[in-house]
Amino acid sequence: MTVPLRPFRASGDSRAPGGLTTLWPVGIVVIGRACQEIGASFAVVLFPLVGALGMVGLRLGFSAIILLVVCRPKLRGHTGRDWMIVVAYGVVLAGMNMLFYQALDRLPLGTTVTIEVLGPLVLSVVVARRASAWLWAVLAFAGVALLSQGGAGTLDPVGVAFAAGAGALWSGYILLSARAGQRFAQLDGIAIAMTVGAIVSLPFGIVSTGVALFQPTALLLGLAVAVLSSTIPYAFELLALRRLPEATFSILMSLAPAIAALAGLVILGQALSWVEAVAIALVIAASIGAVRSAARFARRPSPVPAEPLP
Repeated sequence: MTVPLRPFRASGDSRAPGGLTTLWPVGIVVIGRACQEIGASFAVVLFPLVGALGMVGLRLGFSAIILLVVCRPKLRGHTGRDWMIVVAYGVVLAGMNMLFYQALDRLPLGTTVTIEVLGPLVLSVVVARRASAWLWAVLAFAGVALLSQGGAGTLDPVGVAFAAGAGALWSGYILLSARAGQRFAQLDGIAIAMTVGAIVSLPFGIVSTGVALFQPTALLLGLAVAVLSSTIPYAFELLALRRLPEATFSILMSLAPAIAALAGLVILGQALSWVEAVAIALVIAASIGAVRSAARFARRPSPVPAEPLP
């Protein structure tokens, strides 16, 4: 997972209301999310060949190459503080993906994404700064508790811990993404951070997998996962953000557990019980509610001037 729940928006909003102008950006966001979850499903298929950590190295490595070629980020003219932020961004990106894929190796795709989304959901609740917003967090945790019961006690506790850790790092990713977006032009920040993430994750993949990581089949499938999980979602979501309000975009991001569960069912044969389906629906409802609460808070004028960047 490499896309923030509430992304930083650059200046120059060109949104237009109504009709097909609104429908097509919604459609490409959903398609982008579907591609990301299909990529995650293909990654699971690759685990017997390269392992979870090897898959992370391949995905981030190819994603970094694609972003560097397309974006050609500017490396000069940045302060030491800028580089500290973008390097931290890359390290968090690597850790988030390593934990996520380790969880995928132990849990169904829909379950993993449902647990992971708790991180951004709690962040949205904190941003709202309202006690009532914590009701959404309670609803989400109730959904996760129900999910564990729906799995008939088969949820691997280590996998759950990995997914929860990925969710916590996803919150940090969102905050660092906004900071990097303010300090680096266009997609320069994510291109540099992805490169840092690849440098951090590749040694783990090489140690855990060995020379199998560089087999032509593994490289080709790793490239496919990188394109599906990173390139297509980034391109589609950037196009959509020019037309969609941020709150609408975030609500669409909240549908990730449902899309992941569907991808897991169709591609991996990971069927859901009705209890698990209800649990995922609760988490999605809580995520949408938390996003709306945060959006209402963001629209309120603040009596305190914005704090400047350090």
